[in-house]
Amino acid sequence: MAKQRSLKLGAILHGVGGNMAAWRHPDAVTDASVNFAHYTELAQKAESGKLDFVFVADGLYINEKSIPHFLNRFEPITILSALGAVTSRIGVVGTLSTSYSQPFTVSRQFASIDHITGGRAGWNIVTSPLEGSALNYGKTLEEHPNHDKRYRMADEYLQVAQGLWDSWEDDAFIRDKETGVFFDPDKLHTLDHKGEFFSVKGPLNIGRSRQGQPVIFQAGSSEDGKNLAAKGADAVFTGHETLDEARRFYYDVKSRTAAYGRSPEDVLIFPGIGTIIGSTEEEAERKYEEVAALVSIKNALDYLGRFFEHHDFSQYPLDEPFPELGDLGQESFQSTTNKIKQDAKEHNRTLRQVALRVATPRTPFIGTPEKVANLLQEWFEAEAADGFIIAAGVPSGLHDFIDHVVPILRERGIFRSEYEADTLRGNLGIAVPANRYSEQRKAAATGTESFTEHASEQYTEQYTEQAADHAADHVADHATDHATDHAADQVHVKGQEPDLTTGQVTAQATKQAI
Repeated sequence: MAKQRSLKLGAILHGVGGNMAAWRHPDAVTDASVNFAHYTELAQKAESGKLDFVFVADGLYINEKSIPHFLNRFEPITILSALGAVTSRIGVVGTLSTSYSQPFTVSRQFASIDHITGGRAGWNIVTSPLEGSALNYGKTLEEHPNHDKRYRMADEYLQVAQGLWDSWEDDAFIRDKETGVFFDPDKLHTLDHKGEFFSVKGPLNIGRSRQGQPVIFQAGSSEDGKNLAAKGADAVFTGHETLDEARRFYYDVKSRTAAYGRSPEDVLIFPGIGTIIGSTEEEAERKYEEVAALVSIKNALDYLGRFFEHHDFSQYPLDEPFPELGDLGQESFQSTTNKIKQDAKEHNRTLRQVALRVATPRTPFIGTPEKVANLLQEWFEAEAADGFIIAAGVPSGLHDFIDHVVPILRERGIFRSEYEADTLRGNLGIAVPANRYSEQRKAAATGTESFTEHASEQYTEQYTEQAADHAADHVADHATDHATDHAADQVHVKGQEPDLTTGQVTAQATKQAI
C-alpha cells in the first residue's frame, strides 16, 4: 500500500533576488547576497514555518551583464555550513557542479556538512552549462563539455560519490578505549573506481551521517536530466506552465525510476513557483507591477542572453518577431531555452515581449493567500507535485508565504504543524540508503537479494500504465473540466495573456545560477 502523502516545501535563498533590478526595490537589502545576518534571518524564518529545506544556488561564470546577485554572492559549501550552525531542524541544500570539481573533495565536503548539521544536508547536482566556466578552471572554451558529455560525467560522478559515502559501514567505528580498537577493518571499504572521466581509489576519510548520505537533488528537465534524476536523485527541481504539463513530467520521471531498480516513491518532484502574496488580488498585482517596472529593456535583454550562452540580443529589432536562433541554447540551459523559443513562436511574441516576460515572469501563484493555497493543493492532490520550491517575488515574499499561506495549508491537513524528524531524509519521507557492503553481508548470510528484477518489472508496468492512462485520459478530461474554471484566476491576471512557465521563476533562478 502506498504511504500517505504530505506536502513538502523548500525555499530558495537568492540574496538580492533573481531579478535584474530586484535590488532597487524599496524594501530590498542591497547587500543581501553577502549578508550572513540576512541569510540567517530567512533560514530561521523558514524553519519557524516548518519548511523542509532552504536552497542556495550557484554559478561559476559571470560577466558585466550578469544579474546583481550573481556578481557578489556566497559560495554554497561555506554558507550551508554556517546556516547549519544557526538552525536545528531545517535542511540545507546547495548547488555544486559535477563538470568543474572532483568527486572525492565534494563527497567529503557534503558528508562534512551532513555531520555538522546532524543529517540535514542536500546536494543539488548541476552540470554548468555556461561555456565561460571553462576559462575559470584552466580550460579553453572548446574544452567545455557539451550537453551529452556533461550528463555522462554527472552520472559517473554521482556513482563515485555514492560509492565513497559507503566507504564506512554504519557500525565501523568501535572506539573502544579499553581494547584500543578504534574501527573494524572489515567494515572499511576501498572504492577503487576507474571510469571514463574519473579515477578515485578511496576510501573517503569521513564516515556515514545519521541520514546515511546527503539528499541528492537534480535540476535538469532535459531527457538526460530526467534519466539522471530517475537513476540516482532523491528529488527533482522543475518548472511547468500548466497542471497538465506538470503531471506529464511527474509521471514521466516516476516511470523511469523502475528501469534503475527503484520505486517511483523514491524520487520527489518539486516544481518551482514564484509567489507574490497580497491581501487582495489588486494588492498582489500592484506588488508584481512594482517589481516589473524596475527592469529596463536593456536589463531584460541581458538577462535573456545568459540562457542563450550570453547571446547579444541588442542586435535585433525589439518590436519584430523573436529572432530565429537555430540550435543556440542547446548546449547551455537546454530545457529553458527550448521553452522560451516555443512560447515565442506559438504566441508570435516580439523580442521585447519575450525579454520582459522572461525577466519578470508572471505566474499563476500571484494573488491572495487562499488562491495560492488552492493552487498548491490542487497540484499536489492531482499528483503534479510532491512539493514546491518557493521563490519570493518581492523582498517580503518568504515572510508573506509563511505567515499567510502555510497556515491555510496546515488547516487543510496537507502540511505539517511540527517536524516529523530531525534529518532532511526523515522530514522528506525518503528512506536512509543502506550501506551497499552491509547489504551484501546480510544477503550472503541469508541467501536473499536486496532488490529483484521482478520488482523492477512491476514498477515499470505500474507507472508506464499510469503514465499512458494520464496521457490519454487526464490531459483531455482535466483540461475540459477545469480550463474554463481556472483560466481567469490561475493563468490570467487582469486580462493579460499567460506568461512563460510557472516554474521559471525558480527553475530559471535555479538553472541560470548553475
